[in-house]
Amino acid sequence: MQNLSITFLGHSAFELKTPGGKTLLFDPWYTGNPSFPAGMTPKAADLILVSHGHSDHITDAAAMAKATGATVVGCWEVVTWLGTKGVQHVEPMNKGGTIHAAGLRITMTEAVHSSSFDDNGVVYLGEPAGFVITLENGQVIYYAGDTGLFGDMKLIAELYKPDIAFLPIGDRFTMGPDTAAMAARWLGVKQVVPMHFGTFPMLTGTPDQLEALLAGSGIAVLRLKPGETAQ
Repeated sequence: MQNLSITFLGHSAFELKTPGGKTLLFDPWYTGNPSFPAGMTPKAADLILVSHGHSDHITDAAAMAKATGATVVGCWEVVTWLGTKGVQHVEPMNKGGTIHAAGLRITMTEAVHSSSFDDNGVVYLGEPAGFVITLENGQVIYYAGDTGLFGDMKLIAELYKPDIAFLPIGDRFTMGPDTAAMAARWLGVKQVVPMHFGTFPMLTGTPDQLEALLAGSGIAVLRLKPGETAQ
């Protein structure tokens, strides 16, 4: 098996290539994203995971699903709405549920946020969520989506024992570096991938702040610029 490959596509969008060779896209927002690296629109995908319905997470989900034939994983309301946009392959789920797709085990977790889309008026798109994904080699990743700190992150640690956490750090709409650092400790992860920062001036949290707050913890901060890949 190959190593997990993580490519940051700006804001909260990532392309992951799993040890078993599957391609996952998280919260694809490329169109209108000021931090999206030009020319890096993914050409293939097996799964697209959508944490919630805000435009900075879902804008390109339908287009990518149709272009790649990927299956979209998300809460019932999100995937049903995407179905009205022409998406053919969906895996609806809800918090606490687990599915097996593309050879991976995917569990939907809590997130503390909101979820809607401005589609000729605000459309309610269920509740926000996170995902815990068990990869082919047993490695476990936790993609938190947009969320504030919540106590059941300790339960996520107990149940799933994630190795890597993708955590928002921008503040104002999500956790800032202080609460993200606390989340990382509660989760017991070895590595944190910061996201949802720097796209707009009002997102003031930075990876520098997160790294300083985690100093001495043994938790590594994977700092990726848009367009960079880590393996």
